[in-house]
Amino acid sequence: MTTRIDRRMAELKAEGRPALVTYFMSGDPDYETSLSIMKALPGAGADIIEMGMPFSDPMADGPAIQAAGLRSLKGGQTLVKTLKMASEFRAGDDKTPIVLMGYYNPIYKYGVDRFLGDAIASGIDGLIVVDLPPEMDEELCIPALKAGINFIRLATPTTDDKRLPKVLQNTSGFVYYVSMTGITGAALADMSKVAAAVKRIKGHTELPICVGFGVKTAEQARVIGANADGVVVGTAIVAAVANVLGANGEKTGDPVEVVTALVSGLAQGVRTARLAAAE
Repeated sequence: MTTRIDRRMAELKAEGRPALVTYFMSGDPDYETSLSIMKALPGAGADIIEMGMPFSDPMADGPAIQAAGLRSLKGGQTLVKTLKMASEFRAGDDKTPIVLMGYYNPIYKYGVDRFLGDAIASGIDGLIVVDLPPEMDEELCIPALKAGINFIRLATPTTDDKRLPKVLQNTSGFVYYVSMTGITGAALADMSKVAAAVKRIKGHTELPICVGFGVKTAEQARVIGANADGVVVGTAIVAAVANVLGANGEKTGDPVEVVTALVSGLAQGVRTARLAAAE
């Protein structure tokens, strides 16, 4: 099985630079605007797109992403609409990998077989399902792999060498290293500890390691990209959208414009990461 994620990561490895993985919440602040944001991401420098699946009880998400999910749900976003959005994106872009990120409840309610079939048809390449541990791989992970979808697992600072092989057992595409304990959007972790953790995980797998949770600036992306195979940015993008929304959700600026500007800066940081490390 070779997915768009596998191909993109191989291309970037050959280029000698890390990936920029950008997260946005589907349906925030509304369907059309978030679709426009999604379409703008590759041109701004995103290598892989993570689509947030809004859920009412997101246990790993910080305040910014929680608020984005609630705005999305309030606007009528559903899993059906999220898959439709991916399909509409695919009509104009068949190369950029798409990863759905969220929680198992909406997928379970949708029906696993139906979901995987629709996800493949919509052009989904990978899944990050935060609340499904390896012990539940038969639930979704194994069926997803059989369907040709990467199942991307989270590793954290508390994932020790005894636990790590179990976490990596059916992981594919890349490993998402959560650089801190806690929720998304918290303060960035100690860079020396992140570099050491990436090195430790690489001792257990040949998969690329992408680092996220807390990256907000081009400089932070540059520093992390010096050691990691990818840099994941989510909260900063979601916050940029929120910053141009009024108290009642009305637009006070252009969400696409502010996200494009932010991602362009992050992409520059990622693209200079290895150059800086080599100096």
